[in-house]
Amino acid sequence: MSRDYVPHSPAQFHLFLGHLIQYVQKQLDATPLVWTHILKDRFDQLGQRYGEFSQAFSNHQDTPTPAMTLARNEAQAEATRELRAFVNQFLRFPPVTNVDRVEIGVPNHDMIRTDHKVVTEMVDYVLHLRNIREIMVDFWIQGETHKAKPQGYDGAVIVWDLLDAHPENPNALNHHTMASRTPFPVHFEEADRGKTVYFAAAWQNERGILGQWSEIKTAIIP
Repeated sequence: MSRDYVPHSPAQFHLFLGHLIQYVQKQLDATPLVWTHILKDRFDQLGQRYGEFSQAFSNHQDTPTPAMTLARNEAQAEATRELRAFVNQFLRFPPVTNVDRVEIGVPNHDMIRTDHKVVTEMVDYVLHLRNIREIMVDFWIQGETHKAKPQGYDGAVIVWDLLDAHPENPNALNHHTMASRTPFPVHFEEADRGKTVYFAAAWQNERGILGQWSEIKTAIIP
């Protein structure tokens, strides 16, 4: 049985993604603001993909031709890709709570059974400058030549922050995301260009257990 939290039915997917976007927007409008970690351009992009799917879904309901079916399915696939990336980057960690995830239909880590209780692997990585306001984190298992994540792991937790001095440890880095694939892009605001950003990473398994942090590396935001 599939344990995928994303509905495959177009009608159910339409309701699911619409509810998730409404819930996130509610948190972004809350006072005091707690969800400060979500990048506006990424949320806008998710909303755009939802709008494109919603239009294709409506068109198919009005005119259920093979062409309209294909357009709806393609729009749903694009929205699903954007949704998964958004959830993994912004909704897997505090300040998003287990209650929040239940409310929006995203599974919590403690609901997943696995035998992996200890994370022994470490992350090694390099930082690449690809586009303006973007840094690519290219990571792998330390000591390995391949770039596949450890079996039974969610991926690498990447933390970063813009600081005036080198931090003593990764706990000082306040921004975080889950990267399930490598390389992983981290986006910044226009005002951040030219500033120094510090990174660290650690593997996390499906039980939510975090491994040892990598060394802290730096880059200048392009």
